[in-house]
Amino acid sequence: MTVHRSIAALVCALAAAAAAAQDARQFVEMPAAARENLRREMVDNLAALQEIVSLMGAGRVKDAGEVAEKRLGLSAMGKNRDLPLDARPGARMPPGTRDIGTNGHKAASAFAAAAAGGDATKALAAMSDMPSSCAACHLTYRTR
Repeated sequence: MTVHRSIAALVCALAAAAAAAQDARQFVEMPAAARENLRREMVDNLAALQEIVSLMGAGRVKDAGEVAEKRLGLSAMGKNRDLPLDARPGARMPPGTRDIGTNGHKAASAFAAAAAGGDATKALAAMSDMPSSCAACHLTYRTR
């Protein structure tokens, strides 16, 4: 049984190495603490997007906009500025990622502004821009 597990582990490791070798995204090297904070922030961003979608589905347009601004918008920038340098992901990111990130914050704030009026149609039109920056970054860059 142990031999089978060792072989399975080796196969998984080789498959992961092959996948990484074929991954054409730009590798961004950063200390473990910064990578962990980036991962935590991305998970929180995904949870915020899910909350926004749920609120929109429930017809709570203004509430969705408030969540967007607070957790994803321009007012959410700089969450890591008080952390030690080795724990700040932004300090390690290439300029392109910063531009993509800023565009994402701007898109969330634009959605929040549209949602503030309570018009679901206008809010939905603006909402479609929010995940575009997420996708652009994840399709272009990697940290592992």
